[in-house]
Amino acid sequence: MIKALLEYQFLQNAFFAGILASVVCGIIGVVIVEKKLVMMSGGIAHTSYGGVGLGYLMGFEPIIGAFLFSIGAALGIGYIKRKGGARSDVVIGLFWSLGMALGILFIALMPGYPPDLSSYLFGSILAVTKSDLYLMISITLIVTLVIVSLYSYWKAYLFDEEFAFIIGLKTAFMEYLLLVLVAMSVVVLIRVVGIILVLALLTAPAATAGMLTSNLKNRMLYSILFGNVFCMAGLWISYALNIASGAAIVIISVMCYFLFYMVHTFFLKLKRKSIAAANGKS
Repeated sequence: MIKALLEYQFLQNAFFAGILASVVCGIIGVVIVEKKLVMMSGGIAHTSYGGVGLGYLMGFEPIIGAFLFSIGAALGIGYIKRKGGARSDVVIGLFWSLGMALGILFIALMPGYPPDLSSYLFGSILAVTKSDLYLMISITLIVTLVIVSLYSYWKAYLFDEEFAFIIGLKTAFMEYLLLVLVAMSVVVLIRVVGIILVLALLTAPAATAGMLTSNLKNRMLYSILFGNVFCMAGLWISYALNIASGAAIVIISVMCYFLFYMVHTFFLKLKRKSIAAANGKS
């Protein structure tokens, strides 16, 4: 694998794409898990399929269409949610379905044979191009800079939104900004694991890291580390066994999460028993 990595450009692109995806899912994933926005992230991701279909129909880069649709879905869901005009789960479900339906419609309207969309639906890290990498680098830098530069505000907003509002923090702006960052992160992850599987890579590393520490900064760092391990292991398995890269990455992510969960639960039970025994003696 290492020899092939040095020889083949597509493996080098996949390697760097995995690192960039890990940074994004490590940072934004922790925020998503903490704010319980997992399903909202899924709605944004699936809405982006409409942009992929529109890109093919109109003749521009599909990932750009996915980016525009993701941003539109994030702002639309956020606006309706804040106005309280409808239940958020209903709105998310409708955006989710609408995006997928529009994608199917746009592809059906194309003349000739329809394109193969499996890489957008299920990911293909081995098919990442230079232009994909440049877009991923730009988005990753923006997401990282926004989180790092406003870290203290994010910390207040995540752990006590009411207190953040009382001290003068513009929570509405923070919510919209967070949803836009989620949409941008989705675009980075689409080429790695695809629209259908993006939720797993957004949540599994962050949820696993949450079992190791409650410190926000450490959780983000651990999540980035886990994301790198999952992506590199999935990349190696997909190359060695010639299977879908997105599926391999997601399977490893989910299996590792459940393994950590079982170990974490086991040690929690031991701790509780020891505490109960100590209290009984006293």
